Amino acid sequence: MIHITLPDSSKRDYSGPVTVAEVAASIGTGLAKAALGGKVDGKLVDTSFLISQDSALSIVTAKDADGLALIRHSAAHLLAYAVKELFPEAQVTIGPVIDNGFFYDFSYKRPFTPEDLIAIEKRMAALAAKDEPITRRVLPRDEAVAHFKAIGENYKAEIIASIPADQDVSLYREGAFEDLCRGPHVPSTGKLKFFKLMKVAGAYWRGDHRNEMLQRIYGTAWATKDDLQQYLTQLEEADKRDHRKLGKELDLFHIDEHSPGLVFWHPKGWTVWQGVEQYMRKVYQDNGYQEVKGPQLLDKTLWEKTGHWDKYRDNMFTTESEKRDFALKPMNCPGHILIFKQGIKSYRDLPLRYGEFGQCHRNEPTGGLHGIMRVRGFTQDDGHIFCTEPQILKECVDYTALLQKVYADFGFKNIIYKVATRPEARIGSDESWDRAESALIESLRASGCEFEISPGEGAFYGPKIEYTLKDAIGRQWQCGTIQVDFSMPERLDAEYVGEDGARHRPVMLHRAIVGSLERFIGILIEEHAGALPTWLAPVQVSVLNITDSQADYAKDVAKTLQNQGLRVNLDLRNEKITYKIREHALQKLPYILVVGDKEKAAGAVAVRARGNKDLGAMSLEAFALQIASDIAQKI
Repeated sequence: MIHITLPDSSKRDYSGPVTVAEVAASIGTGLAKAALGGKVDGKLVDTSFLISQDSALSIVTAKDADGLALIRHSAAHLLAYAVKELFPEAQVTIGPVIDNGFFYDFSYKRPFTPEDLIAIEKRMAALAAKDEPITRRVLPRDEAVAHFKAIGENYKAEIIASIPADQDVSLYREGAFEDLCRGPHVPSTGKLKFFKLMKVAGAYWRGDHRNEMLQRIYGTAWATKDDLQQYLTQLEEADKRDHRKLGKELDLFHIDEHSPGLVFWHPKGWTVWQGVEQYMRKVYQDNGYQEVKGPQLLDKTLWEKTGHWDKYRDNMFTTESEKRDFALKPMNCPGHILIFKQGIKSYRDLPLRYGEFGQCHRNEPTGGLHGIMRVRGFTQDDGHIFCTEPQILKECVDYTALLQKVYADFGFKNIIYKVATRPEARIGSDESWDRAESALIESLRASGCEFEISPGEGAFYGPKIEYTLKDAIGRQWQCGTIQVDFSMPERLDAEYVGEDGARHRPVMLHRAIVGSLERFIGILIEEHAGALPTWLAPVQVSVLNITDSQADYAKDVAKTLQNQGLRVNLDLRNEKITYKIREHALQKLPYILVVGDKEKAAGAVAVRARGNKDLGAMSLEAFALQIASDIAQKI
């Protein structure tokens, strides 16, 4: 007898081995139709998987996250199937699941066109409608290599040849198409109903720029029509909010081919930057941080000691001087330890908190660059806390509360908390990792935060809490982090004198709230669709005259507001007032003040708020109080 335990703890008995599909059918026809796969003792499998011993089983449907992953994985194969039907000479390479969808890389003699994508998507729909079963078979490695060479799929043959010779490989077939894959997959193509191809991009074979440039077709797939439409609507909204477009339209910044991956900030954009930096500087000052500044270049031997050289050297910019090798810093941590080591530190000095607006450089691949969201040169609101082990809990609890306030001030109140635990490639003892992970978990519990565990996602030197923002259209942005590190102080010989008079190692907490200022400003632009809150807006008020007779009064109004610390634009051009209002409204200004003869005579201003809201006439004093209140409340 085979005993199957279901998620509700009920049990079902079968006289012999049974497939996932058969278990689903024995429960009910509705579940049998909905089944996309199963989880047997926690492992995701096909519905055809044969259960031959007592097991725990959950049936996976489209309502489950695993079910959506199966749909997307199978949609990638359906894409390859359609491409091979339409373009038989194309060779398939790899096609994984990604966030919100999938892609597949192809080698083909000419670029795919938008018209090709339409045709491919149409063929995918036709193949899905045929509801062909998706079946699995297993071959010895060398036999699989020969099989794919025989059908002209040289990339697949190369992939399989890199697998150890004593291993078998699994292949999945649907209709006339067969592909190398670990699986699992949905049971038939008819389960794939709601998908759309998005774009074509270039991608090097195996990610190596020395290899052939392939064509990567991106797609998205969802469990329901409504989910697909919601996602496409979100993409439309995201396109409207694209910080690269808005950066140009609002004259904030640009990226130039003469300096790829680096940002040229225009006056308005630099005003936003300064607003974020000065706000964070006040956060430092109010929360016991001492601001420091480290050099850009550090000797290669330092990066070797910390372990960063082995981990990051391919992404580090290096140079040589007087037969010494140096690297532009990709992070600020080692520099802060060197500052800590200057002079003798006592337990009475701890916790010692350093903060730096540290400029870092990372040699990101060209294909990964994205506006100011992902660049090669960036500035972090980087901080490091040196403390004793008993102080970790309070420091982490205080930090979470501080981060929540900062995010709320920038307009983000929906935060996702994750604890990223030890990766396989790491430094330090298991015992120190146990203590570090426990401290982070306990700090979130003490803070009253619900959190998830991200197994194996910690840094190589310590676990971390990741703080992820959810924006106005539902996208997630991982920005803040705090990491517990027992190893780097050991590697760089940092010490303090304890209460017992002996030397001890401090614990190092790595923390950043906004992370990269460039990226965070890009997120802010997209969150607010360019309409930054009054306190951050590069221009807070525009003063517009109707005719030349109010020019002097308009100048006085602008001067008065400027003297109150506001950022004011004065527009005295000889243009129609409707034209000037429309032009300034397109700049998404918080307020536009119009002055005509009536306002001049009354010593007032006609106030228009963002969103074409006419607030009517008010005294200059009343307006000044209103905008001051907006700024103080971070509205």
